[in-house]
Amino acid sequence: MDDLERRIAQARGDIPADLVLRGGRVFDLITGTMIPGDVAICGDRIAGIGAAYDGTRILDVTGLTLVPGFIDTHLHVESSLVTPFEFDRCVTPRGITTAICDPHEIANVIGPNGIRYFQAASEHLLMDLRVQLSSCVPSTEMETSGARIEADDLAPLMNHPTAIGLAEFMNYPGVIHRDPAAMAKLALFAGGHVDGHCPQLTGRDLNAYIAAGIRTEHEATTAEEALEKLRKGMRVLIREGSVSKDLDALQPILTEATSAYLCLCTDDRNPLDIGEHGHLDYMIRRLIALGTSPLAAYRAASLSAAEAFGLKDRGLIAPGLRADIVAIDSLQDCRAQLVLTGGRVVDDRAFAARGHVAPVGRASVRAPQVRAADFRARGNRTETPVIGILEGKIITEHLTIDIPPESGDKRPDPARDLMRIAVIERHGRNGNIATGFVKGFGLTRGAIASTVCHDHHNIVALGADYDDMALAANRLSDIEGGFVVALDGRILAELPLPVAGLMSLDPFEAVRDRLIELRAAARSLGTTLEEPFLQLAFLALPVIPALKITDRGMVDVARFEIIAP
Repeated sequence: MDDLERRIAQARGDIPADLVLRGGRVFDLITGTMIPGDVAICGDRIAGIGAAYDGTRILDVTGLTLVPGFIDTHLHVESSLVTPFEFDRCVTPRGITTAICDPHEIANVIGPNGIRYFQAASEHLLMDLRVQLSSCVPSTEMETSGARIEADDLAPLMNHPTAIGLAEFMNYPGVIHRDPAAMAKLALFAGGHVDGHCPQLTGRDLNAYIAAGIRTEHEATTAEEALEKLRKGMRVLIREGSVSKDLDALQPILTEATSAYLCLCTDDRNPLDIGEHGHLDYMIRRLIALGTSPLAAYRAASLSAAEAFGLKDRGLIAPGLRADIVAIDSLQDCRAQLVLTGGRVVDDRAFAARGHVAPVGRASVRAPQVRAADFRARGNRTETPVIGILEGKIITEHLTIDIPPESGDKRPDPARDLMRIAVIERHGRNGNIATGFVKGFGLTRGAIASTVCHDHHNIVALGADYDDMALAANRLSDIEGGFVVALDGRILAELPLPVAGLMSLDPFEAVRDRLIELRAAARSLGTTLEEPFLQLAFLALPVIPALKITDRGMVDVARFEIIAP
């Protein structure tokens, strides 16, 4: 028999199924009811449900509830700080069987080869990693990135099996004002899926953005913002990352009526948060605890996600669909006891059998050596723009604070929680160094620095002491990028990220443990932020309101322009 005939024969019970899950019950995301009976699997597909089946292999799932595999609708694997292979090993056992990624972090460092790396890696993973093609490399013209990707660069990448469309279109001014480069990319993907990114866009500007064919968006941070997008036909992806925590604000709008147009995503989540709290499984638990019905929560995590991105072969436990199945202890607790992806049992043996792809982007940190004097703020105006941190959000406040110059410099002021921030170009293109001020980190001494600096991934350093800032920034060149904490001329903690300055070559468990050390070191400097490193990284992203900084200067995002020194 061919595959189709075998699946039909197994569905009828004419021949034993390849695999049978026995003793559990299926949570039906159409009716919200439980379906007793076996689940028969033929190859990578579900053959039958709700009946008794014989199988070549039988797995006992007595007492467990079977739900469709979870789909993370938008994430950057690079933000997990590990390679796609370790990301797979970290989250697939939690029930994430499909992840839709945008590799624009690595693409901003090494260009199309970064996307090709993800495409090649996806062919060997247990999860189904779908690789969208990065739309905004760089995100704007107000930063220096390591690469530039135009429509002509994307065209040769479109036919890979994992291709799902054009990734988040962050340059929303370029869309609504019809920038030629933006129009060329949208035209290339006309009729296909285009993912959105338009924080706080409203009214006719939002109409224009959606009219461009952009159908999904993950930057809504309030219920009011999300509802306007929903009412205009845009699917909203509820996000809960390590820094961007929007779930609590958007939970009230997730009902059984709206769940068809709401999905879940993590965007940027590191192994420490995954280990301490979870991934999409955590989001489901949290939503239900806040009062969301299990039917709405599990729909958003699977069926609605599949429909939003045109993945018609998954999202339900039903005959003929891909056998992505999670056996959980209960709907409320959502703790995976068994995971199948494409009919394969997710376990250590399956991970060990995967193929491998050599890492790329080594030796990518080509920054100038900096000195303490490079961080002096030489402006003579007392009135100073200051980035205001909003913990749990990547949007910021645009503050104006009086900082009087002293001896030709505006120095950090720990008593007022005013820290110096600097961005240092690290791709070897121009050696730019820009400085500014940030309020909300709570540092009283020392410095932290990183090459995870969205989306251009230059070096970002923040601190109360210029010498420590220079030490931390220069150390990043020695370790090929990563995170560094410095105090009184010593390195307190560091995490090397040699793959494009973004990802470790170590197992995710080792990265998780190093993050614990880094957090402890950062807290010893006085910060009270739960995730100071990713919070720092987003201060350099000039497509998120309201005030940011790049290697070219402070950026007024509302006006989409660099502020004159």
